[in-house]
Amino acid sequence: MAREFQRGHKAKISDLTAGTDLYVGVQITGPGLSFDISCFGLDANEQLSDDRYFIFFNQPKSPEESLQLLGAQAGDTESFRVTLDRIPANIHRLSFTATLDGAGQMSQVGPGYIRIVAGGEEVVRYAFTGSEFTTERAVMLGDFYLKDVWRFAAVGQGFDGGLDALLRNFGGEVAEEEPAAPEPVAGGAPPAFAPPAFAPPAQSTPPPSFGGPAGPPAPVPAPAPQPVHTAPTIVAPMPPPGGTVPPPAPAPAPFGQPAPAPYGRPAAAPFGQPAPAPYGQPAPAPYGQQPPGPPQGVPQGVPQGVPPGGAGLQAALQPYKELPTGQRWTPQNGQLMRVDLGEGGSPVLARQGSMVMYQGKVDFGYKGAGFAGRIVGNATGQEMQLMRCTGKGQVFLAEEGAHLHPVELQGDGICVSAENVLAFDESLQYEVRRIEGHGIPGGALFTMLFQGTGTVVVKTHGTPVVLPVTPTTFADCNAVVAWSAASQVIISSQVRLRRNAYPGHSGETVNLQFRGAPGNFIVVQPYEV
Repeated sequence: MAREFQRGHKAKISDLTAGTDLYVGVQITGPGLSFDISCFGLDANEQLSDDRYFIFFNQPKSPEESLQLLGAQAGDTESFRVTLDRIPANIHRLSFTATLDGAGQMSQVGPGYIRIVAGGEEVVRYAFTGSEFTTERAVMLGDFYLKDVWRFAAVGQGFDGGLDALLRNFGGEVAEEEPAAPEPVAGGAPPAFAPPAFAPPAQSTPPPSFGGPAGPPAPVPAPAPQPVHTAPTIVAPMPPPGGTVPPPAPAPAPFGQPAPAPYGRPAAAPFGQPAPAPYGQPAPAPYGQQPPGPPQGVPQGVPQGVPPGGAGLQAALQPYKELPTGQRWTPQNGQLMRVDLGEGGSPVLARQGSMVMYQGKVDFGYKGAGFAGRIVGNATGQEMQLMRCTGKGQVFLAEEGAHLHPVELQGDGICVSAENVLAFDESLQYEVRRIEGHGIPGGALFTMLFQGTGTVVVKTHGTPVVLPVTPTTFADCNAVVAWSAASQVIISSQVRLRRNAYPGHSGETVNLQFRGAPGNFIVVQPYEV
């Protein structure tokens, strides 16, 4: 439970949490107000002696990345990642500040806070309101400071002046920008610099082609709005060298069906099966054998090192272009999964830390299992540390290069170990299932059962194999990944575990035997956990 601080309260970080990798969130709003939220890394004299430790919108991280600006998320106006055990010895204080950008006063702000989150749980919060200030234009919210150990203090001190005045107060210098001399441009005065708008304008001008001057801008009608599930996050496709236009993308497949392969690419293979060879190409050789002829992937007469589509940066990047398909879950490659979040759609639950990139307005919140859920998870080894992804946009998920496989459920069920779950739709029901057996500690094994309508993303080490269930199907409990919920599972132990200390045992002590009607399956990975 988070501790509520008042102005002036202080505490050791070790009394709040045992962790040193911390999340700091700041929430501050006001009608018509805009804010700059920053972190100053100060030395023993409380001066900014190294401006590389002034973390703000234009410098989002320190050199060793012990301080990182994360952006707005989880209901916070701005957020930071602070890794205390990586902060250099010359930094003794971290001061988190908020300054007004434009007109206004701090007395106009609404209820706000600064909070610290460790391990997904909020450990301390200092709340404030505009009634605590008058004409100030900046406020020092909270400090991490080193006094034999790292401590946190709720400051809440107003400061006259904006960000420039606060920077000078900490001994920094405000760089004065000198206007650059305009370069002559044929045909008229140069256009004035303007930053791009966040939202695309109603009319835009196509970019000029490489190697020639740009023609006069021509008005282009505004594109019709696209549904979020069909809108790619890359704004425009990259044309191949020579200016040829690629063929149009195929129509999106229905939800839950495999998308048609792009022109010139082989169709996607089923879960765990090798992809068929393209038309006109020889089939791949069996594993461990070299196919006859020239090396695979290098056409005859083409020097090695040159991309098949020609030379140049665009041709080199073309094979890695994003693959929007109109589906909610879209594998970008074997190790990267994209999920599209839409307004009114079901949120997604994903393993904490699995987000590698996102676009749009997406919020990430902690998903707790509750007290009973934590007890069950700890006792069974099936605890999942999850985050809740909501909003509108695209989120890309991955974890340590594991192979990812989306499995869509249509009212049926699948059993998956919690260790092999990356993400799933919140609409699915899930619970811990017990597998009875003798000869193992505790007399049982456990797994997670997912049921309902939605998708669960299963991760494996290497390419798995899917086998049908027969009366003679056995699998090592350390290699099996998932199985159909209707399968009957029996623990088969060749020898007792207590005999593992004796030489001469096979090493395969606990296996799972699967039984069930035709149509049941198991998924096994080429790796033992």
